Amino acid sequence: MSKSLEEVNASVNTSGKSKWRGFLAFLGPAYMISVGYMDPGNWATDIAGGSQFGYSLIWVLIMSNLIALLLQSHCTRLGVVAGKDLAQASRESFPAFVNLFLYVLAEIAIAACDLAEVIGMAIGIHLLFPDVSILAGVCITVLDSFLLLFLLNKGIRKLEAFIISLVALIGISFLIQLLIAQPSIKQIAGGLIPGIENQDALYIAIGIIGATVMPHNLYLHSSLVQTRKFRRNEDGIKKALRFNLIDSAIALNLALFVNAAILILAAASFFNNGINNVTEIQDAHRLLEPMLGSSLAPILFAVALIAAGQSSTITGTLAGQVVMEGYLNLRLQP
Repeated sequence: MSKSLEEVNASVNTSGKSKWRGFLAFLGPAYMISVGYMDPGNWATDIAGGSQFGYSLIWVLIMSNLIALLLQSHCTRLGVVAGKDLAQASRESFPAFVNLFLYVLAEIAIAACDLAEVIGMAIGIHLLFPDVSILAGVCITVLDSFLLLFLLNKGIRKLEAFIISLVALIGISFLIQLLIAQPSIKQIAGGLIPGIENQDALYIAIGIIGATVMPHNLYLHSSLVQTRKFRRNEDGIKKALRFNLIDSAIALNLALFVNAAILILAAASFFNNGINNVTEIQDAHRLLEPMLGSSLAPILFAVALIAAGQSSTITGTLAGQVVMEGYLNLRLQP
């Protein structure tokens, strides 16, 4: 069986460095995973939850994040200890008909996620540049994603650096928007207490969980951790597991901040002003300026949406490659 993402497998050397530099060498894979937890699909559920139920569903985001951290940490263990991604391990462990079923499910899940991501970025481009249609935005997004995958030829660290810069852009954009909105700390704290108001709130809560825990991220993470080269003895494996867990915790908590920021922004801007029917990204963008009294907020919103759509589309496409290689043993250049 070929190695997972063979072009970049064990391409980042982490041994023979100081403890700090060795730790930094392990950072990266989880940030590529984290963008799947803050993609435009999450935005829609967070906006709907914040506008309809205020701050009361923040606890659902935290619970979803804990579930995600548990699942992702198991996948990093599989990749580090066994040296296989989830698709490869499944192909070795299950009968052919089960693997075919799992493969089809994985591809459907990736296609569904990519649909939200591609359209999300297209909407972001349209909001920032109204003369560019949604269809043209879709074409730009797809073309960009394939072009950026050529960064793999320059090494996985280049692609990771690009994704991390987009994640930083998203985080900074929402931090500024929160400073503009000035949400109530007391109300945010109240949202940490578990509780569901009614059936509609339960529906939104399920949507938040579904948009957060992404199946393709499990396949991709188990593959990306194998891009690190380390001593395959007991101490080396334990160190790799520890550093990958720290990497996952930092990156997923950043994703939690972004999702919570979107929900809090929706609650502060819409729910507190009696606007409870904001369910679409375009409506949220249109209403931000009159609600917050700032022309900067909708611009930052659109920029963050473009960054989220672009980064998650790249990682979704890469996950498709991992799934195809693992289940079908069919290899194509990215």
